[in-house]
Amino acid sequence: MSVVYNFCAGPAMLPTPVMAKAQQEFINWQNTGCSVMELSHRSKEFMALTAKAEERLRQLMHIPDNYKVLFCHGGGRGQFSAVPLNLLPQGQHADYVVTGSWSEAAAKEAANFGKINVINAIDESEGIKSVKPFNEWQVSSDAAYVHYCPNETVDGIEIFDIPEFDGVPIVADMSSTILSHHIDVTKFGLIYAGAQKNIGPSGLTIVIVREDLLGKARVDTPCIMNYKTAADNDSMYNTPPTYAWYLAGLVFEWLESIGGVSAVEKVNADKAALIYQYVDNSSFYLNNIDSQFRSRMNVPFWLADESLNDAFLEQAEAEGLVALKGHRIVGGMRASIYNAMPFEGVQKLVAFMKKFEEGNR
Repeated sequence: MSVVYNFCAGPAMLPTPVMAKAQQEFINWQNTGCSVMELSHRSKEFMALTAKAEERLRQLMHIPDNYKVLFCHGGGRGQFSAVPLNLLPQGQHADYVVTGSWSEAAAKEAANFGKINVINAIDESEGIKSVKPFNEWQVSSDAAYVHYCPNETVDGIEIFDIPEFDGVPIVADMSSTILSHHIDVTKFGLIYAGAQKNIGPSGLTIVIVREDLLGKARVDTPCIMNYKTAADNDSMYNTPPTYAWYLAGLVFEWLESIGGVSAVEKVNADKAALIYQYVDNSSFYLNNIDSQFRSRMNVPFWLADESLNDAFLEQAEAEGLVALKGHRIVGGMRASIYNAMPFEGVQKLVAFMKKFEEGNR
């Protein structure tokens, strides 16, 4: 079978060594005679697995001891509800900075649970999308928290610097950027990330929350969404997504083996630069994002002649380059190049883009 490079935005490709190890261990994990997905989540073997997974994630991200790491259900959208239920007291408000589709969806969901101030931080002139400077976000000093999305998967916008707002807790949806480059966790009150992009398979969500923000949930918060309940029960108030947790642990182990976040950050920068450089030097392909805010994880591009879209996708797939169709909201193409995408995959994509351009001029 020829090599296939999967550019899907999520569920995304997993590292090949992780998949190979999971395949090898699938029926008999650590000589237990069982698959890891069959074991009790409270068995000593599985508890050791979860402890090691958390330890590795803490080391990879330099997570301080005063933060809890929770392994939750519900995906990123589940956290759109869980965040206000846990952090937005009745009578107060939260600020939501909108820079694209996912931050907009988070704000809309949060409005079901309290007062939300929506801050539009996109600046668009002459067809180029950019992000307004932090000092123009107009965050209120009495907000319970400010929420933003550092990487907009649909729109291809990434914010690399971390804002600060005079002690207002910052909540970040890092579903599509977590572990792709170094961040200072202490700048955030809460970080959440659906697993299906840079962590593992869908069904698992990581929540990293500062301890002083626990215990503030509304009385009507479902127990399964209560961060303090999750923290007090080691993320096992009920049966967690055990196989997804196991695979996440293998991904953390793989990241360690290749040099950690600093090593993968360099590769990610090189991968993105290779695509953007080719697009910028071609009149055949277009990208409309300000170069300061171009995502390293999700690279959208458009063909100048969109009548060629179907041919581009069909021929790309024939060469083992799959899931390049852009999100239905924005159209065009999108190459999602998360940590697991090797540099060789991006090289092959750019070589195909060049060949397609030469054959359709």
